[in-house]
Amino acid sequence: MIQVNYAEIEADALASSREREQQLLDQSIALMQRAIEQGPQSMAAVEAMHFTVRIWTHLLNDLAGPENELSDELRAGLISIGIWILREAEAVRQGDSDNIGEILDITRIIRDGLQ
Repeated sequence: MIQVNYAEIEADALASSREREQQLLDQSIALMQRAIEQGPQSMAAVEAMHFTVRIWTHLLNDLAGPENELSDELRAGLISIGIWILREAEAVRQGDSDNIGEILDITRIIRDGLQ
């Protein structure tokens, strides 16, 4: 008979969640790299910013949820970063900014922090 420890399942679920988040951020990074190559007014930039906004909207919803187990200080910091990314991504999409490189750098830092 196999006994499954709830803590092991919970740890596996957390690891899977972080891995999915890393993969999504990797995809966002790849899209932003392409956008930088093609320019801030390119369709690649629009796609990259749209994808980045979708990811960060999901992450912000997760961070704001009561079931999120991160410390309040870390959650607040990540929420502030997420809001900045959303604002900058929208400015790029509207043609008011070409700040893709900074969004890319912050996204890399966040992705690397998930490891």
